[in-house]
Amino acid sequence: MNTFSILFLIAVSVAALTRLWLAFRHVRYVSAHRASVPAAFAADVALDAHQKAADYTVAKSRFSMAGIIFNAVVLLALTFGGILQGLYDVTGNFLDNELGRGLLFFALFSLLMTLIDVPFDIYRTFVVEEKFGFNKMTPTLFVKDLFVGLAVSAVLGLPFLAILLWLMGTAGEHWWLYAWIAGIAFWLFVQFISPTVIAPLFNKFSPLENPELKQRIESLLKRCGFQSKGLFVMDGSKRSSHGNAYFTGFGKSKRIVFFDTLVERHDGPEVEAVLAHELGHFKLHHVLKLTAMFAVLGFVFFWLLGLAQDTAWLFTGLNVAYPAPDALVLTVFYLALPPFLFFVRPLLAAYLRKNEFEADAYAAEYAPASDLVRALVKLYKDNASTLTPDPLHSAFYDSHPPAALRIARLEQLSKA
Repeated sequence: MNTFSILFLIAVSVAALTRLWLAFRHVRYVSAHRASVPAAFAADVALDAHQKAADYTVAKSRFSMAGIIFNAVVLLALTFGGILQGLYDVTGNFLDNELGRGLLFFALFSLLMTLIDVPFDIYRTFVVEEKFGFNKMTPTLFVKDLFVGLAVSAVLGLPFLAILLWLMGTAGEHWWLYAWIAGIAFWLFVQFISPTVIAPLFNKFSPLENPELKQRIESLLKRCGFQSKGLFVMDGSKRSSHGNAYFTGFGKSKRIVFFDTLVERHDGPEVEAVLAHELGHFKLHHVLKLTAMFAVLGFVFFWLLGLAQDTAWLFTGLNVAYPAPDALVLTVFYLALPPFLFFVRPLLAAYLRKNEFEADAYAAEYAPASDLVRALVKLYKDNASTLTPDPLHSAFYDSHPPAALRIARLEQLSKA
């Protein structure tokens, strides 16, 4: 072990312990407020629905604690335990060129991580979600999703990783800059094909057929100046009873998607208000701003990766032989960085919550704020979202504002 080994161990431990502490706080806070519905929601949320949301939140948080501990152990096993180096060494039994070995290593590593996650996914889906009445997934569909996901990852991911490895080996000292450009191009390509190529592999998308709702939405789109390739309903109910709506793609591939559960449980004005919120993200350029922000962060990531490539202490400190092959350089840096960035999470979460408030305000300009309030309250009930999250836990993790604060702001807008 060297100095970096100790720093990495401290970072992993502090991040894991903080996550556990936050989860414990969340469980304690939600449980303490389980007995009564917050005054702001007393007229709309029954006590049994509030208690179901509290119990669901507690169950998910307790399950997450096991995941936090397990993930920390896996990370230490991959690095200090020598699994990363061992996986790469195994590839030498099948291939003798670095590019081929690198791609085989990535395939084995991805398969290993998927197999590690499967038991947790099974428990989350067929125990936690099932217990609270949300799961609609069948074992057959679960297995199908697993294999389709692996296939998509292989078809899209391996060629991109081959490009990265090729750039690392041939593009000289500024390879990281070209890799960053390739990463942006790859992300844009995936976003472009996702609505029409990737998403239909998992779900069925049907044109919105409700004529009254369709007319209402098309009128909203016209008022907002938003052009879309179509309005679609996704069969989300075949996996879960949770409801949502979103828009996806960009350019000519933009489309608006409603979960069938949302359309079934909400009236026209509520659906219109939810969509107005989603359109607010687009019209206020939140998507572009997030894209730009992640592009900048990607630049920093690849720049640091370029610097770290020749630092022996990074690799030897994590039990990887130096000089490390390019595939291990990418993987080690990818695994080593997050524990040191955990305490940046609240900044990103605060920025995302700011965007949600702005999108709510935008929605209130094109649809009655009271309709969005009714839609949100119904979503909170249908999705069993807690109305009383622990404030500190929320500050670290929640991309959406707490329910009480969000509703209060919308009610102020409705009175304006």
